Amino acid sequence: MYHGVMNIYKEGGYTSHDVIARLRGILKQKKIGHTGTLDPDAEGVLPVCLGVGTKLCDMLHEREKEYVAELLLGVTSDTQDSSGQILSRKEVTVTPEQTGKIIASFVGNYEQIPPMYSALKINGKKLYELARQGKEVERKARTVQIREIEIQEMDLPLVRMRVVCSKGTYIRTLCDDIGKKAGCGGIMQSLKRTKVGAFSIEEALTLSKVEELVKNGRLDDYVIPVQDLFSDRRDITVKEPFYRLLQNGNRLAASMISIQAEPSAAGILPDENAKDRPEDGEEVRVFDGKGTFYGIYRYERTADALCPVKMFLPEKTQAGS
Repeated sequence: MYHGVMNIYKEGGYTSHDVIARLRGILKQKKIGHTGTLDPDAEGVLPVCLGVGTKLCDMLHEREKEYVAELLLGVTSDTQDSSGQILSRKEVTVTPEQTGKIIASFVGNYEQIPPMYSALKINGKKLYELARQGKEVERKARTVQIREIEIQEMDLPLVRMRVVCSKGTYIRTLCDDIGKKAGCGGIMQSLKRTKVGAFSIEEALTLSKVEELVKNGRLDDYVIPVQDLFSDRRDITVKEPFYRLLQNGNRLAASMISIQAEPSAAGILPDENAKDRPEDGEEVRVFDGKGTFYGIYRYERTADALCPVKMFLPEKTQAGS
């Protein structure tokens, strides 16, 4: 079984669920999950978690994302993109300069109402299921952050823009909101996700490439180990008499560990009695003396101990198995 994360390029025409189903067949394993849905027509980066890496799904979903989107002004649709039923067409009277100012006004925090055609649930029902039944329900606005918008090309009514945003941001809705502010409406004509955290589109693998790598026995080179996703954390090593506590995911007293001064490969420091302690609330990567990664712990100064945040040890190496 593979354990870790792969950077997959989701091609148009596939749902995110389709990608997972295909990968389960290619890799011959069931434990696979993705980290944020892309619309069927959208393309781009879809980090996929494998084996014990599936515990990362919620953590990766939190990371900042980058998109390249095409906004078509003068049109609205029921889905806020070009796949839906056209609701209106209006003349685009804003100038390129006015359009640029309107788009720039969305940089920062803004209140965004999720679209009806989304996978969000209200009272146990997915919004898109209700939308397909012709129903519309009230949705509460959510605060999202647009950290950056770069207009790459403008030939009105079409605008291509790069958007860097927080989790939970709907680019379709951003296009719709820009269109409303421009007074003519707008839809998202195309969408490509170019980054999720450190995962970039340049390094993403198509499903056909994954098949080729599996066939040639080279896929391991492209599966990112779980611990590498936390390379900004310092490393600590648990002393051998306390391995059982580590294997069971127990809290670890500071006297049970050796700490690295800087992020580095796992290993015991020459001075095992070093007085260094993590900062209160600091998260660290935890290894045993053999370099096996166990999980992320947080230091609590009042207890002078490390408490588990997320354990990633494969089941076969857990205590009692």
